[in-house]
Amino acid sequence: MSLTLIIVLILAGLVFLILEMLVIPGTTIIGISGFALIVFSIWESYHSLGTPMGHYILAGTVFFIIITFYFSLKSKTWDRLMLHTIISGKVNEVDTVTVQVGDEGKSISRLSPSGRALFKEEIYEVHTNGEFIDQETPIIVTHFSDNKIFVTRKP
Repeated sequence: MSLTLIIVLILAGLVFLILEMLVIPGTTIIGISGFALIVFSIWESYHSLGTPMGHYILAGTVFFIIITFYFSLKSKTWDRLMLHTIISGKVNEVDTVTVQVGDEGKSISRLSPSGRALFKEEIYEVHTNGEFIDQETPIIVTHFSDNKIFVTRKP
């Protein structure tokens, strides 16, 4: 095998490893293939080019891998590709002091079986026990479970 082909295989393996590390999450066939290409190329360099040349290729490959990973992780290039938005949403936290069992309110959206309702001038996400309640229907809080408000149609 020629020196050019060995270098091309090492570079292809290095590209696969960088893809595995920065783009594709987890251990996948890409990362395993990249590692196998590099190992095969080094082994083939020892086999076809001799021990001294194999040592040079091994040392050069290790040095090149370290430098490539250092600069690919250190550079600001990846900052341009990253998502920098901040999630400002929060989980519906029920304040059991303001909303209590027996409180009356009005559904804002259709409850099928969950939706939004208005209690004491505040909007909450509410759930029913499987029934469908139309919009603008009077409702009553029946119970709380796992930070969820359960309601039923007002009789």
